[in-house]
Amino acid sequence: MTTKSWKLSPSDLTFLWEECPRCFYLKVINGFNRPQVPFPKIFTRIDQIMKEYYEGKPTQIISPDLPEGNVLFGERWVTSEPISLVNHTSHCHIVGKIDSLVKFVDGSFGIIDFKTSEARPEHIPFYSRQLQAYAYALEHPAPGKLSLCPITKMGLLCVEPHKMDITGDGKIAYISHVTWLEIPINEDQFLALIDQILFLLEQPVPPVSNPECGYCKYRELARINSL
Repeated sequence: MTTKSWKLSPSDLTFLWEECPRCFYLKVINGFNRPQVPFPKIFTRIDQIMKEYYEGKPTQIISPDLPEGNVLFGERWVTSEPISLVNHTSHCHIVGKIDSLVKFVDGSFGIIDFKTSEARPEHIPFYSRQLQAYAYALEHPAPGKLSLCPITKMGLLCVEPHKMDITGDGKIAYISHVTWLEIPINEDQFLALIDQILFLLEQPVPPVSNPECGYCKYRELARINSL
């Protein structure tokens, strides 16, 4: 019997898993993606500017609560070794792209995810799955993939513009609130999530959809109209 192996995206563990188990199942099992929604170019540009600004900067510019160190580089792909758990006939692996990494003076590492948004307490549990997936992939990499260990810190750097001002050279600048939201590292909690996901993916048929899922409602309406 061939063991099935599923590729999981860290961002899907946050958004798609939260929004609709049926859409999650269809994407992973059948490669059936939701229609892509165009992402505003301005947010992509802001994200790139933030990464370029912080690269090489000391950690204290991010938060005085972080250990001494420096931001290394951004946008690196990570791939984990297969994650095999007891009571499962399949396994999975993580493939994703990290925003930025930090190296602390004690030789450990941190993960930064940039957000152009207000910092909210509910962001911590919501994005923990995504960042923990990155941490797992770095500490348990597939052969030849990026390996950094140990990961001792991870969190969100939230940048929220709140007013505009004119600079000395006549240009206009956005003045922003910058907040560091640290996310606790909990590998056991992450593996418990993977356990739930594997149970779902091993089912022979897709689960019921989230009643609020607009994509599933659209697909069902299209199916009915085609009859």
